[in-house]
Amino acid sequence: MELIRIEGIEKRYWNGEEEIRALDDLNLNIKEGEFVAIVGPSGSGKSTLMNLLGCLDLPTAGEYYLNGENVAKMSEDRLSRIRNTEIGFVFQGYNLIPTLDAMENVELPLVYRGLRKTERRELSREALTRVGLENRLFHRPGQMSGGQQQRVAIARAIAARPPVILADEPTGNLDSQSGQEVMEILKSLNGEGRTVILITHDDRIAAQAHRKIRIQDGKIIEISS
Repeated sequence: MELIRIEGIEKRYWNGEEEIRALDDLNLNIKEGEFVAIVGPSGSGKSTLMNLLGCLDLPTAGEYYLNGENVAKMSEDRLSRIRNTEIGFVFQGYNLIPTLDAMENVELPLVYRGLRKTERRELSREALTRVGLENRLFHRPGQMSGGQQQRVAIARAIAARPPVILADEPTGNLDSQSGQEVMEILKSLNGEGRTVILITHDDRIAAQAHRKIRIQDGKIIEISS
């Protein structure tokens, strides 16, 4: 089943009088349950594309359909619900709150969903166990390695059981072993039926996805399985 369809997507910015085309006439389909890697060098437009796919931004031109619904016609409340319940975000910088322990960091987005404390605790513990951190529930970020912090970030992304995971350079700050551990978690989540969209500059990481979409200068230049 088709999850994502983008048609003629463009994203333009202005730097003084100079027009910058971050994305230029992109066309792409992603099916439910796929593991897709979007790969390209810094400045290629891949993070801009992730922001559009994650409903964090809207295109300048073109159309984006999510589950058959035109994102441009959605209300801000609807977009907010999608970001909060249907998409789990994982970023390169972890974005953990240093004064909160792992459980509290994972629990925080669930507070905004209005879940009761007992349910939030149960989901947080389940997610942290899922990424192998059952012995680090009450450690703060400063007491954990980079790889462990990224696993907390993944647990936070999956705690609400969203069907889509968007991961932007999730291995970018990690050594090769920790990076591969993160990839194994993402592959396992995909194996359970979640759609995983991975943004990376690393071809070795991208090669582990089912499909690789190479982007350069805002254009898709190659799609390979």
